[in-house]
Amino acid sequence: MSRVLYAQGWYIVTYALGIYHLNLFIAFLTPKIDPAMDFDADENGPELPTRANEEFRPFIRRLPEFKFWYSVTKSTVIALICTFFDCFNIPVFWPILVLYFITLFCVTMKRQIKHMIRYRYLPFTHGKPKYQGHEDTGKVVGAPK
Repeated sequence: MSRVLYAQGWYIVTYALGIYHLNLFIAFLTPKIDPAMDFDADENGPELPTRANEEFRPFIRRLPEFKFWYSVTKSTVIALICTFFDCFNIPVFWPILVLYFITLFCVTMKRQIKHMIRYRYLPFTHGKPKYQGHEDTGKVVGAPK
């Protein structure tokens, strides 16, 4: 991105990189087994369990985190290499690309968030569970006095 700003060109490369990153992010947020395609559920559609006696189906991503970051890094390096070749420096009016990308991002994320709300899944955790234990007094147990 800084190379594009410094060189004042290669906006198409940056736009393509942004679209690819958006595609990877959507795949990262989407479950591997899409509940919208699960036709075995009752008339209200499939849902995640809400009671203890229901079946637990863990959230498995369509694109695992390691592959997500690997693909983002690889595509960013490829885009950076493309900025060194003039054949990729296609003259465009860059504000239109920015507006189109923002619009595409908002529409896509709105659809994804609606899907997440409808099928009640959240791909992020809010932290590890905290267990209550004994207070640490600093004393070593079993040490001679």
